[in-house]
Amino acid sequence: MMVRIVYFAWVREKIGKSEEDIELPATVTTASELIQHLTALGEEYEAAFAFPDVIRVAVNQEHVEHDESIAGAREIGIFPPMTGG
Repeated sequence: MMVRIVYFAWVREKIGKSEEDIELPATVTTASELIQHLTALGEEYEAAFAFPDVIRVAVNQEHVEHDESIAGAREIGIFPPMTGG
């Protein structure tokens, strides 16, 4: 499955790009598996996803939990926790 991955905030800074199109293997079916797959793509990805539990994921602009499916995703946003004030 080809999907556009969009990175935000310090995730973008550590990876060094704001977005990319990635062909995902059929075994990557959840947000958690996506993070594991991306972590294996190189040192910059490993640094960005060193603490996977804090990473937030949005599929087609809707937040999903790590155990939820990413099937049918056209765009996946990946970002750190939001802070507000």
